[in-house]
Amino acid sequence: MTSIAALNAADRATFVAAVGFAFEDSPWVAEGGWERRPFADRAALHAALVEVVARAPVERRLALIAAHPDLAGRVAREGRLTAASRGEQAAAGLGRLEPVELERFGAANAAYRARFGFPFVICARNHDKASILAELERRTGNDRGDEIATALDEIAKIARLRLEDAVQG
Repeated sequence: MTSIAALNAADRATFVAAVGFAFEDSPWVAEGGWERRPFADRAALHAALVEVVARAPVERRLALIAAHPDLAGRVAREGRLTAASRGEQAAAGLGRLEPVELERFGAANAAYRARFGFPFVICARNHDKASILAELERRTGNDRGDEIATALDEIAKIARLRLEDAVQG
């Protein structure tokens, strides 16, 4: 765990190494956040990183969404999730799905991805497998603009929890 003071004093590489994981495989968010130091506290750090995302071109925001793995998907079954994603999916019960549940998640993920062109993103730590599946199926009916906004909101929730785990203060 690192501190706000250490992050405020860190060079770019150290800063990105410490908090870059919070936004799944998208170190550009942390790189942009480094330029906004100093931070008064963890909430200010999170707000600055979310602002980096909000100000990014739409292509970058879509790439951030696309960097997330399908929940209970192939990447998870092959053991290739990031450590943070692995723990979050396991805590929600997605690592212990019955075959019928795996089929339902697979079909729902495929329908969602076919509709929007990116994976379904939800803050798994705020849900269990039943509520995740219900939201996946419900949100497939959203329009694309609303779903992009919802996915980015969920990414901000995920990042906040990851920063709470990694940064004091």
